[in-house]
Amino acid sequence: MIIVADDNMPLVEQFFAPLGTIRRLPGRSMQAEALADADILLVRSITKVNAELLAQASKLRFIGTATIGTDHLDIAEIERRAIAWTNAAGCNAQSVVEYVLSCLLLEAERRQMPLQQLRVGVVGVGQIGTRLVKALRALNVTVLQCDPPRAALEPSFPHLELSSLLTQVDIVSLHVPLVRQGQHATLHLLHRELLASLPPELTIINACRGEVVDNQALLEEQRAGRYRALYLDVWEGEPQPLRELVPYCQIATAHIAGHSVEGKARGTEMLYQAVCGLLGEPASRQLADFLPTPAIASLTLTPEYQDADLSALCRLLYDVRRDDRLFRQHLDGLGFDWLRKHYPARREFSALTLLGQVPPSLNQLGFLTPSTQD
Repeated sequence: MIIVADDNMPLVEQFFAPLGTIRRLPGRSMQAEALADADILLVRSITKVNAELLAQASKLRFIGTATIGTDHLDIAEIERRAIAWTNAAGCNAQSVVEYVLSCLLLEAERRQMPLQQLRVGVVGVGQIGTRLVKALRALNVTVLQCDPPRAALEPSFPHLELSSLLTQVDIVSLHVPLVRQGQHATLHLLHRELLASLPPELTIINACRGEVVDNQALLEEQRAGRYRALYLDVWEGEPQPLRELVPYCQIATAHIAGHSVEGKARGTEMLYQAVCGLLGEPASRQLADFLPTPAIASLTLTPEYQDADLSALCRLLYDVRRDDRLFRQHLDGLGFDWLRKHYPARREFSALTLLGQVPPSLNQLGFLTPSTQD
């Protein structure tokens, strides 16, 4: 069996070697002829899986994307060819939440106020948004939610229309899929006219898809003196973001919010489990077998720990300013895809076990304690 995999997907050999021969290829430049003899295709979000790519894939039985999003998959074409497929829903949700928390803590510092005094709007309350809402509530942050598809299915869901939510929050964090048309389209969800109606004090965090926000409109309002804080991990036109917009951003990164060691590897594990199910094979390998030992495995908190210490604790594992510096330093030289492929190791909160008197809120953020490991 031939397994074609994105060359930036971790642990493919560790999980899939017993199932067949693995062929690694660059995800963004994958060509149809490479799939002529392939049985399994494993991709990430940069590979457009469409009729052109699948033109010679006569043997292909399964397509898996190690991502939550599926906008890069032509699902109608895949199903027309009777190819089984799956995404890795939730694989990097915790990683994205921790990225957003790092941004929020920075924004609170910029405003010189506690995070608890800021109102946050979460737009898109699926795998990632739900975890973010839970984390913010654990920190006693006021959260408003917008998710029209969920509201249509769940009458009790506390949904606010986008236009209403945006007038009631200090920060909006976007976590919607890219939907190009239809009732719940999200292409340019924050469009030029809407942005113009919003006060510049509204901070925007985008860690979903670049096309959800009109990047040119963001640049135009900044150039016009309507300075708003922007935390952008995703960009229109990737891997060629609007470079003129970068200097106006508080934080600019290369679509790496979900790139924790655990988040990326968990996606591979989920695809392995799906392939084993397809083949009727037992899934005998687990992520825990392959995760590296963290540099700092445990930390003791004293009774003097306070909410004000949260930033220091979180930054022990991840500080988004590192990725911002790398982005600004290497975007014009080594480039966007190099930054993604050579992303430095970053561990999730669960890599750290907290000892001593641990506030329950830290458990809810994802940190471990001895009791949660039992």
